[in-house]
Amino acid sequence: MNIAIRYYTKSGNTKKLADAISEIACIPALPVTEKLPSDTDVLFLCNSVYWGGVDSAVKTFLKNPCAKISCLVNVSTAALVESSYAQMKKLAEKEGITISDKEFHCKGAFAALHKGKPDSSDIEAVKAFAKEIIQGAE
Repeated sequence: MNIAIRYYTKSGNTKKLADAISEIACIPALPVTEKLPSDTDVLFLCNSVYWGGVDSAVKTFLKNPCAKISCLVNVSTAALVESSYAQMKKLAEKEGITISDKEFHCKGAFAALHKGKPDSSDIEAVKAFAKEIIQGAE
């Protein structure tokens, strides 16, 4: 099974989640500027919501990942919204990519909001989530 991890972050919050998934999957977490080198069975796409939307860098990646993505798994952080899933689902479907109905989301620190998030419990939770996804895909 071919797994990949891509992330976009402005503050470092989302990279923390991507790095935790990387530990479980034993593959590097790379920024969305790195295209996929080959077809991918499971792509963990770690992103966040900035000013109410998914960043244009994530949208650009999904338009041209350079390889087929069989299943996208959404992983997100945000200070104010519950998840980027609805936006990611629309983007993925527009590009003909299947998105898992399972997702991981946690709060991310922004200014005075949610200081220290994602924290160690969020990191452990995303690791457990990644294990579940990987085991279910095998």
